[in-house]
Amino acid sequence: MIIELGAFALILALVFSVLQTGLSAVGGARRSAVLAGAGRGAALATFLCVAVTFAALVHAFVTSDFSVANVAANSHTAKPMLFKVAGAWGSHEGSMLLWCLVLTGYGAAMAVFGASLPPRLRAYAVAVQGALGIMFLAYTVFASNPMIRLVDPPVEGRSLNPLLQDWALAVHPPFLYAGYVGFSVVYSLAMGALIEGRVDAAWARWVRPWTLAAWSLLTIGITLGAFWAYYELGWGGWWFWDPVENASFMPWLIGAALLHSAIVLEKRGALPGWTVFLGLAAFTFSMLGAFLVRSGVLTSVHAFAVDPTRGVLLLMMMGVAAGSGFLLFALRAPSLNSGGLFAPVSRESAIVLNNIVLSTATATVLLGTLYPLIREAIDGEAVSVGPPFFNLTFTPVMLLALAILPAGPLLAWKRGDAGAVMRRLWVALAAAAVLGLVTYGLIVPRKALASAGVALGFWLIGGALAELAERVKLLRVPLAQTWRRATGLPRGAWGTTLAHAGMGVFVLGASFETAWRVEQAQALSLGQSFRLGAYSLTLQDVGTVEGPNYLAERGKVAIVDQAGRLVCAARPERRFYPTGGQTTSEVHICPKGLDDLYIVLGERRAGEGGKPAWLVRAYVNPWVRLIFLGPLLMALGGAISLSDRRIRLGVGRRASETAA
Repeated sequence: MIIELGAFALILALVFSVLQTGLSAVGGARRSAVLAGAGRGAALATFLCVAVTFAALVHAFVTSDFSVANVAANSHTAKPMLFKVAGAWGSHEGSMLLWCLVLTGYGAAMAVFGASLPPRLRAYAVAVQGALGIMFLAYTVFASNPMIRLVDPPVEGRSLNPLLQDWALAVHPPFLYAGYVGFSVVYSLAMGALIEGRVDAAWARWVRPWTLAAWSLLTIGITLGAFWAYYELGWGGWWFWDPVENASFMPWLIGAALLHSAIVLEKRGALPGWTVFLGLAAFTFSMLGAFLVRSGVLTSVHAFAVDPTRGVLLLMMMGVAAGSGFLLFALRAPSLNSGGLFAPVSRESAIVLNNIVLSTATATVLLGTLYPLIREAIDGEAVSVGPPFFNLTFTPVMLLALAILPAGPLLAWKRGDAGAVMRRLWVALAAAAVLGLVTYGLIVPRKALASAGVALGFWLIGGALAELAERVKLLRVPLAQTWRRATGLPRGAWGTTLAHAGMGVFVLGASFETAWRVEQAQALSLGQSFRLGAYSLTLQDVGTVEGPNYLAERGKVAIVDQAGRLVCAARPERRFYPTGGQTTSEVHICPKGLDDLYIVLGERRAGEGGKPAWLVRAYVNPWVRLIFLGPLLMALGGAISLSDRRIRLGVGRRASETAA
């Protein structure tokens, strides 16, 4: 009965979504507060109905109701409770329902908390959000319904993919979708502004908090996905330029460009057309990601489904949304005010250069992702584009963007002084250069490019701290006054500093780990050893253990340093899941400060003298913790900025803050 209630609520959500679109659009056109208010009520009702459907699906997974086709295909009674709940969004159908839940949730939030928006813009934005809801809810109801019953239900389910039975991947999709779908609000606000014919500084103030929230949540989602790939897939890496990884990275890049462009529009009234274009592009890339993950056109371990038929429907939806948005933009662009003028050396120019570089980087990732499809469609030849392409094309472009990043916040609006900026940054620049040279001189083998990457990371951190020091006039006024200035800084300034420094922390980790990782693989019988950098690894034992829904071979690997001290007793596993007949590796990670000792137990094979042996792969991943810490600092910076009332609500500072 609960499933039937959920199915009915899903259909009712589609009806309310139609009402939301129609009432809001007519209310905006006729300037009717009553109709616009009814449209907002329909938006709230849509979200509540989808929430009921989602709760019904989660209940079916928790209670192992195998009469539901989605539960039978993706759950099992022996699964731990966390993964039963996560199974609700671990399939194509469930993930689309989660997408609809987040999409309608943002629509309800805009309807409830958008009082600061102009009435017509609010009405049009709620209408566009409702139109997106119609498309995705109709797709879910008619093509990907997770509430379908089975006539002859099985006694047991087929369980969820073992690779997905992990805590990081259990929480990864909700964060990722909150970021992906968060850009739908930006899209709706952009469409509303184009319909109304008004794109100005006030619009930028309203769009910034939604962009910042979506970008921060997407940052957390991508980081969780990278961390899952790092310790769950057992290949020792954290990013492989997989097509689905790229699909989440492209809206992140465009979102970063949009954040900076919106600042120019808000402060100087410049770049209105470009900012609206980025708002449309951000959600377009989000929908492209939904298509790539579910269509089967590209092979990926992250993919939810291999279903070309439903993939074509998603492609058509993306075409309708993106096509209508960019068509309206093309019609309205000539009438948009070009905004204020600025000198070649100014903060505006630095942000424009930042936008150009980020857009070029996005185009590079897009080309590398879609080129195999284009090539196969043209001549039928299957090709692959991997890390070498992106290392040669994407990395140099991003290095330019990061190199100029610290200078931007120190430049004045309209006309800046490059010499004065460099005088403020020379300490950070000198420190970064010295630390890069020290890295090149001390770390063996010597690698010039990696040492330059380390210098770049320190440059970003130093530049962020220098900008903060400039704001509080550190060492230029008495310490008490510096403290008063620091405590009076808006939280948005602290968030910006933390986000820029977090990027530097990430660059440090990525440069160091990628260049100086040590790896070794060898088949070991019990008691045998091999060297791994400054460590010695010995396979002491391999036993059998039984988990809640798997059987495993668990190894015991002793790791000692050069002095013979035990550093870690690693227990990697090789698990077999009887329900699905799949085998996975469970990595053991021994943290050593910022480094990781990473141990994987492989398959059994014949060793010397006919003794059984197991393939043991081991890595020393130096500074790898910074790779995950950096993005979390960026997301934290975004959250701190959102706590700033001026950014969150698009209003001025309180009188008490102004006095401070």
